[in-house]
Amino acid sequence: MKQFFSDFSKLIKFRLTFLVVFSASVTFLIGSKIQVDRAILPQIDWNNWLILIVGGFLVTGAANCFNEIIEKDLDKLMSRTKDRPMPAGRMTTGQGLVLGLIMGMAGTWLLGKLNLETGLISVFSILLYAFAYTPLKRKSPIAVFVGAIPGALPPLIGYLAALGKTTVFSAVDYQIAGILFLVQFVWQFPHFWSIAWVLDDDYKKAGFRLLPTKKRDKTSAVFTFVSTLVLIPVSLLPTFYGFGGYYIAGVSVLAGLLFSWYGYQLVVKMDLPSARKVMFCSFFYIPLVQLVLLFDLIV
Repeated sequence: MKQFFSDFSKLIKFRLTFLVVFSASVTFLIGSKIQVDRAILPQIDWNNWLILIVGGFLVTGAANCFNEIIEKDLDKLMSRTKDRPMPAGRMTTGQGLVLGLIMGMAGTWLLGKLNLETGLISVFSILLYAFAYTPLKRKSPIAVFVGAIPGALPPLIGYLAALGKTTVFSAVDYQIAGILFLVQFVWQFPHFWSIAWVLDDDYKKAGFRLLPTKKRDKTSAVFTFVSTLVLIPVSLLPTFYGFGGYYIAGVSVLAGLLFSWYGYQLVVKMDLPSARKVMFCSFFYIPLVQLVLLFDLIV
């Protein structure tokens, strides 16, 4: 049983799935608070919040499962992935496919119960991640751009899920949801590229080309650094558009400056320790700014 849970965790990439679901659940609460403060909803619907968490977990797990089915033979080549259940031979691709389909259909059905937009975006996310981003990883660094789209959809899904089936919402809701998407979209680039820098030796074994120039060089480091700089003004959009306060602005600037400092150090030193600092900073950045925004909303 212990092996089963270990294999299932690797199959769905549990830590990645947790981060995705966390992002969606926080932005659900952001959207819900806005609707409650505008007297459109009487209170936060915690049942819908749980549906979003379970549905989001299943949909993300399905996308990761399909990714591993497609990359099974490539995963055998890399140290960090060769012990996943399918490349290690503890699970067949048929079993993985059945699990992926069950999780995908169940998760989409649950998210579709919240509203049509949430269900449709979840399907789009699976298709884009598994069948566009995954094969592109061996062809071109443009894969990072493509992968950043499904990677940034969780806050959009979470916010729209908060609207439920109500028809009493305005274009402002889509504007807010779009900004939440944009912040996470821009964040994806230093996040992806720092991981690609750290794991480049392993990625090369499978032919993955994720760094901007396909190698660890000054240009790739500069791209990573510049993307952290772009994130700073983008992170100020909630305050600029009036639904975030000054606390979120201050935290976003400070976190962005720290992120950029690590990015600059990567340009200067071009070494693995610097890349790891950028990578670990990226892990904390999104949860931090989303949680601060949740408690610093202005409606």
